[in-house]
Amino acid sequence: MSIHDDSGPASRVYFSQRLRLHYVDWGNPTAPPLLLVHGGRDHCRNWDWVARRLRKDWHVIAPDLRGHGDSEWSKSANYSMAGYIYDLAQLIHQLKLAPVTIVGHSLGGAITVRYAGIYPENVKRFVAIEGLGRSPKSQVEVAAKTMVEKMRGWIDEQRQSSGRLPRRYKSIEEAFGRMQEQNKHLSDEHARHLTLHGIHQNEDGTFSWKFDNLVRVFLPYDMPQADIEVLWRNISSPSLMVYGKESWASDPRKDGRAQFFKSAAFVQIAGAGHWVHHDQLETFMKLVEPFVKGEAVPQGLPGVS
Repeated sequence: MSIHDDSGPASRVYFSQRLRLHYVDWGNPTAPPLLLVHGGRDHCRNWDWVARRLRKDWHVIAPDLRGHGDSEWSKSANYSMAGYIYDLAQLIHQLKLAPVTIVGHSLGGAITVRYAGIYPENVKRFVAIEGLGRSPKSQVEVAAKTMVEKMRGWIDEQRQSSGRLPRRYKSIEEAFGRMQEQNKHLSDEHARHLTLHGIHQNEDGTFSWKFDNLVRVFLPYDMPQADIEVLWRNISSPSLMVYGKESWASDPRKDGRAQFFKSAAFVQIAGAGHWVHHDQLETFMKLVEPFVKGEAVPQGLPGVS
């Protein structure tokens, strides 16, 4: 389906921790609510292809995370996982969406998974695309560093990033080229759409990405892994964990993380990298559409293991 077939979503605003945050609403307010939560350095309009497929049966809402898209940048550079989770909690609370169905990608998936462990009664079911964060191997590497090393590294990176000016592109075509470089699986239509909604024009006529450079800087500490696993075990809703076979992300069925989920199905999709919902949209939707309706995960789909 072309992204131009129907009218687009309406822009809305809500507030969280004094930040003015943006989301788009695809209408159909009497239908069951469904949230689409994007990943890092992305924006809410990356879900347009998925939203158009779901809007007839669902009240689809897609937020821009703080520091991303058309949401306000954090004045204190607070891009902690706790902050992101609070923003999601506020959106669900203020719009009275619970119990809600959620689809999250990458960072958005990690936010969704942890929220589902904190408020299991508020989540009907969810899909997480590569949303479990660091692999066990990466966790070991991070744990090997002392707190002194972590703090000094974070301070240096924060200082350098705060002085880094957003990259400026002479034209939309130049930014479009950069988008294509980042994901070779994207069609020209997808890449152009993501670019047009992901950039703004500067006063001098150049173009820059909308996200705050400081969202790249990870805090020197997170929830302890044992606490994260407690949240994973506390999830009561059915969940679908989706991975791309060509992605860098570690498969939880092989690295041991799958054991912490009581009612989760794990699938891997061939021909897809980290952005599974772009790389293999049709296969992704064949899995997601029945699952969010409460049906079992389809078995035997080509390219799905």
